[in-house]
Amino acid sequence: QVQLVESGGGLVQAGESLKLSCAASGTFFSINVMGWYRQAPGNQREWVATVTSDGTTRYTDSVKGRFTISRDNAKNTVYLQMNSLKPEDTAVYYCNADVRYDTVYSQHYWGQGTQVTVSS
Repeated sequence: QVQLVESGGGLVQAGESLKLSCAASGTFFSINVMGWYRQAPGNQREWVATVTSDGTTRYTDSVKGRFTISRDNAKNTVYLQMNSLKPEDTAVYYCNADVRYDTVYSQHYWGQGTQVTVSS
C-alpha cells in the first residue's frame, strides 16, 4: 500500500505564493507520473499539472506561467510552487501518483487533499 501525504496549503492574499509538497511512502518499484489536481466547492475535480519521471511537465492553461511543478525522485516527492495566486485558485488540492510495482502492474493513488484559500 502506498500513502501520499500532502502539506503546504493555507490562507493567503491574492498575489502571494504557496508551495505544496506531496511525499509518497510504501513499497513499490518506481513512480511514473505525479501530478496535482484541485476541486473547488460545487465543481468537479480538475487537473492542474503533471510531471513525468524524466521531468517533463504539463500545465492546465489557467496556471501556466504562475505555477511550477517539480519532483525529487530520490525522495518520491512532488512539489507545486504557486505564485501570483488568484481567488479563483481557491480549492482543495490533491496529489496523484501512478505507482509502478513491476514492469506490468501500476496503480494510481490520491492524497488526502490540502486546502488552499486565496482572499481578494
